[in-house]
Amino acid sequence: MNLITNLEWRYATKKFDSSKKVSTENLEQVKKAIQLSASSYGLQLYKVLIIENCEVREKLKPASYGQNQITDASHLVIFCNYSVITEEHIDQYFTLKSETEQIPIADFKAYSDFIKADVMNKSDVEKNRWSSNQTYLALGNLLNACAELKIDSCPMEGFEAEKYNKILNLDEHGLNASVIATIGYRSDEDSTQYAKKVRKPFKNIFEI
Repeated sequence: MNLITNLEWRYATKKFDSSKKVSTENLEQVKKAIQLSASSYGLQLYKVLIIENCEVREKLKPASYGQNQITDASHLVIFCNYSVITEEHIDQYFTLKSETEQIPIADFKAYSDFIKADVMNKSDVEKNRWSSNQTYLALGNLLNACAELKIDSCPMEGFEAEKYNKILNLDEHGLNASVIATIGYRSDEDSTQYAKKVRKPFKNIFEI
């Protein structure tokens, strides 16, 4: 499997070569992989910000504990879950589903009502955790796509979400910075690339 070979190649890049940029063509492929990610009920209750602007990333760096990947990578990718979930989000999904599948929207009413009941009965904390979890599925697709394209990446939870939200005005749009990733190309000076990959053996992970 090329996938296994690619996953063995990738690692969490600690130092990027700031002179190397991800091409528009490859970035579109990464975006397509994110778009095709699985999500609960297919709702995709998140948005993804792809930031290349150096000034914006400099502002975000202090809120990322000063990590150099934020400014040295080609792009910073911010996965934002919806902080407020409403029935309108579900209605929008079924409108799109109806248009895409060419099926009358009335045919989906029972399923739509079921999803609304399930989602709306969650507490605000549960909704936030649930929608945030979906961003990690999308993050996984980004990492796999980057590995196939031989683009280096680094998933990162080391950032202050509240400060990101304020700097990027995410609160005003009902969004919350959930998880981030930097993508680009490794620096020859990044010694981490030469380290052996440490993973638990099968017997410690799988039960059959």
